[in-house]
Amino acid sequence: MFIREDNTYNDIREKSLMQWLTEMEQHEDVAVRGGVKLCREYMAHLKQQNDNLKHEIELKNHYLRKMSKRG
Repeated sequence: MFIREDNTYNDIREKSLMQWLTEMEQHEDVAVRGGVKLCREYMAHLKQQNDNLKHEIELKNHYLRKMSKRG
């Protein structure tokens, strides 16, 4: 019934980014290390926003299906 989308490319990109950030945590420049923390927090924020939007879409689709059965 539900088609699961292929996220292989996105998973590889995310793992690559996380690996790079882990390497940058060892950088001698404090600003770079601080930027790593900021980037990780921002990525977590974006994932949370994405999950919230997916949930909203599911709710709207459910509502629209319910309304279309009424009419």
